Amino acid sequence: MSDLSASGMFVPSQTVGTVLCCICGVAMPPNPANMCVGCLRSRVDITEGLTRHAAVVHCPECRSYLQPPRTWLRGLEPESKELLAFCLRRLRLPLRRVRLVHAEFIWTEPHSKRLRLRLRVQAEALHGAILEQSHLVELTVHDRLCDACSRSQANPDQWSAAVQLRQHVSHRRTFFYLEQLILRHSAAARALRIGETDHGLDFFFGSRSHALKFVDFITGVVPVRSRSDKQLVSHDPKSNLYNYKHTFSVEICPVCREDLICLPPKLANALGNLGPLVLCTKVTNSIALLDPFTLRSAFLDANQYWRAPFKALLTGRQLVEYIVLDVEVESAEVSVGGFRYMLAHAQVARVADFGKNDTMFTIKTHLGHLLTPGDYALGYDLYAANSNDFEIEQHKGLILPEALLVRKSYQEKRTKNRGKARSWKLKSLNMDVDTTAKGRADEEKRNTEYEEFLRDLEENPEMRFNISLYRNKEYQPSEMASTADGEDVPTIPLEELLADLDLSEDEESEETDNMKE
Repeated sequence: MSDLSASGMFVPSQTVGTVLCCICGVAMPPNPANMCVGCLRSRVDITEGLTRHAAVVHCPECRSYLQPPRTWLRGLEPESKELLAFCLRRLRLPLRRVRLVHAEFIWTEPHSKRLRLRLRVQAEALHGAILEQSHLVELTVHDRLCDACSRSQANPDQWSAAVQLRQHVSHRRTFFYLEQLILRHSAAARALRIGETDHGLDFFFGSRSHALKFVDFITGVVPVRSRSDKQLVSHDPKSNLYNYKHTFSVEICPVCREDLICLPPKLANALGNLGPLVLCTKVTNSIALLDPFTLRSAFLDANQYWRAPFKALLTGRQLVEYIVLDVEVESAEVSVGGFRYMLAHAQVARVADFGKNDTMFTIKTHLGHLLTPGDYALGYDLYAANSNDFEIEQHKGLILPEALLVRKSYQEKRTKNRGKARSWKLKSLNMDVDTTAKGRADEEKRNTEYEEFLRDLEENPEMRFNISLYRNKEYQPSEMASTADGEDVPTIPLEELLADLDLSEDEESEETDNMKE
């Protein structure tokens, strides 16, 4: 068109045709309905059937909103895009009939408990004519405490079900591991209060069903036996209503990983003449047993164990450090129950005997694939142990070895990094700790056992499989730390670590308790 004008040719101007509205007779651009916008709006309401009033549930403590059925959304600031998207989801607009073009907040007083929205929607009016119209929506805000805030403000003594978790051993390694499993699966999310006792933990719930669900979770991860009891609190004879307090007693088997066990004769025969000296290599909902001299293995579930219970001959607290002087491989490497072993003959000596005597032992071990001359290993000193166990006396002619190695030791190399922070960390449950004199005296023992548990996680990838490890933001690697990493010391790779949740400075103080659960 511009080329024709430049050439001097006459070009007629284009005009838009108009028609008269069939209702009011006003000139207008043509449309399929042949009606002006005013007449079309007066006769067709495209917002008919759209929601004009709705309600949302808000927690005044943590400023979260309830996404039905049970999800609480946080970080929804007033008049933010996130809050606008949440309100639009609550309206459930029929997007097949109308099209949402624009949405915005209308300012209201903060104390009015109202959220007002102005929406612009488009829809087909008559004969294909598209009409755009404004639509006002008002949402009423109802205040209600979320589950986490209600638990934090509730009276901890108003519980209706308690779970007493116990294990009668001299350490707390099992409970450290259970704590991480509970955190990963949020098994104790509905607990009103968690208390620590001498031989276990107490969990208090507001409902019997919540306690039963927690007992089922514990039964699925460790071999236990449980019993329940109830106490009548009140009774209404008119309505025939009873109010009980339920108590569940859960006992974990006293056998732990790396314990040395002497099997009873009947149980050894039932397992195909296994042992009778065996090592416990893994404890889940069943107990994995290994004969370190033949590499035969067996599994015991909770029912089999409690029918014929037994205790450990020696536990992990009685491990003695040895130095390996010589290793002679006897057989090829094999895989048993997901772990690799190799039979070998090793010449070892106790580290405590250096400079005192020349006592050496030639023993058979299942750690031939790990040990080399000069390495350190932890094992049970059966040569100096006072074994008066009743199960040993039942096995006539049983000759105990002088020593039994359990695992390779890195204690000598770890002394260089003692006191330094790790690149990873664990979360913990928010529990009530004993603050009496006895509780403060056990604090040092607890810290030592917790440090041993962290070392077990570094040395055993199988233990890390079911727990969550988080990156430690306070860890700052140095040149000396990078040099020490070249040594043969087990560490946790960064690929296995999870990024911890970042909280804003305003919400950090309010949500610390929820992060611990």
